[in-house]
Amino acid sequence: MRRTVVASLVAVPETSGSALYGMVDVLSAVGSLWGELMRRPAAEAGTRLDIRIVAPTPEPFLCGNGIPVAPYMAVDACPATDIVILPELWIGPDEPMRGRHPSVMDWIRRMYARGAALYSACSGSVMLAETGLVDHCQVTSHWAYRELFQAHYPAVRFLPEPTLTCADPAGRIVTAGGTTSWHDLAIHIIARHAGAAEAVRIAKIYLLKLHPEGQRPWSPLVRDVPHGDGAVRRCQVWLADHFLDDDALAGAVRHSGLPQRTLKRRFKAATGSPLIQYIQNLRIEHARELLETTRDPVDDIAHAAGYEDASFFRLLFRRMTGLSPAQYRRMFQAAALQGVERRGTVGIKELGVSSRP
Repeated sequence: MRRTVVASLVAVPETSGSALYGMVDVLSAVGSLWGELMRRPAAEAGTRLDIRIVAPTPEPFLCGNGIPVAPYMAVDACPATDIVILPELWIGPDEPMRGRHPSVMDWIRRMYARGAALYSACSGSVMLAETGLVDHCQVTSHWAYRELFQAHYPAVRFLPEPTLTCADPAGRIVTAGGTTSWHDLAIHIIARHAGAAEAVRIAKIYLLKLHPEGQRPWSPLVRDVPHGDGAVRRCQVWLADHFLDDDALAGAVRHSGLPQRTLKRRFKAATGSPLIQYIQNLRIEHARELLETTRDPVDDIAHAAGYEDASFFRLLFRRMTGLSPAQYRRMFQAAALQGVERRGTVGIKELGVSSRP
């Protein structure tokens, strides 16, 4: 006998249309599309997902980038659902959801109280945080929202590294990381509610893959965190040009005009990173760029990034990015070079990359 699971995707004007309709498309295929593609008769048993788009009101509206949304119903007209999904939102890294869409927030709380599972993709976790349901729980989101959570939702334990995180032991609240981590979330939802075999089938159809390496390979190690410490800012500006110097730490201290202990204390308070770690971050970011855009040997890249011991560089690189230098190069260099290689040798030379294999 066929089982139906009701899945409600929340849409508001801030919602990302690609994430919203990508989830609608993939989840709607559960229990049917594989059989159609394989020319097999529809199975009488199994699970189907009844996909609904719910919104503050039933009227059509435009979401992120002007994409039209036609809600199935308003949240107040949806008394029950098995699954609530909060897709990615187009909000800035300093935009909390304070005071926005109170009817939606109340509805999410009611659905959870009635037993629904809650899932958020990327910045959808900001909406989830606004409900208060993940206070004192671990959640993830795009790495760019770390400071937003720290400033506006300090009760939430924000983890920028994972792709998927369960906020509760029962797994009724699951958050997904960066922008396309909704792929991982969709596979998780299908596996949990329709079975692992169906999740594999849908992954094959849509060429979806899990990202067990998490977000660290994509997350920049150096970000411009706003602060008002002028001495620390001068230090950062100096380091941008001198992070490869052998005496970068001592030079930064001299340039700041502060005692070393004072600078270290103020640097950590202003940027959230210890000074020596900040220098290492700059060096590893430089190494990442070289891995993406050149075919230089890893030992040469280690030296170019300021590390005489290539073995130590490899260990440090893996600890900071989650991948070995070789793995990182395989993941990102193909994307960086694909377009220029199709244009020929001139494009490759523009990147400083040899045209020889």
